[in-house]
Amino acid sequence: MTSALIVLDVQESFRQRPLWAAVSNPAIVERVSALVAAARSRGDLVVWVLHAEPGSDTPFDPASGHVRLIAPLAARPGEPVLTKTSRNAFTTTNLQQLLTEAGIRRLVVTGIQTEQCCETTARLAADYGYDVTFVTDATATFPIPHRDATASDLDTILADPRTLGVDAILERTEYALAGRFARIASTGELVAN
Repeated sequence: MTSALIVLDVQESFRQRPLWAAVSNPAIVERVSALVAAARSRGDLVVWVLHAEPGSDTPFDPASGHVRLIAPLAARPGEPVLTKTSRNAFTTTNLQQLLTEAGIRRLVVTGIQTEQCCETTARLAADYGYDVTFVTDATATFPIPHRDATASDLDTILADPRTLGVDAILERTEYALAGRFARIASTGELVAN
């Protein structure tokens, strides 16, 4: 085993936020499920990562009960489930140690949020020397309000012309990663191999 699928933050916390109605990829769970099934059939390691913000009184606070995988996603025995409190999967977990001990050299990155935890994890993984594949169509993100926006309700965010739309976020992420930090691939490509 030299490859691992890193599934980032495909968790119920996101579905509890109003922005979920504007998610870029409503099929995120199905796409991740397909990647997980393919990884398992190849004998690759599947690593599940959840984001937690203890004491925040948000859906990311473990006390909320929402820091769990979106059903029907579920880890199998032997598949690590890590909880992070940083934007990448390495800094606040033992992910690198786990991958090193397993002899992993290639990573496939998928999950939520495309330009935050997924991109940040891919960049750091590349810096650590991993061969990284980023599966954009198996990630999800949300519109980003302009830094000076004051309203936080979804309709106002979407109506503001300064809001960065999901298509622009996905495109920018691919431009930033491709040829520098990761190879961009589709779910279909990885499931077929």
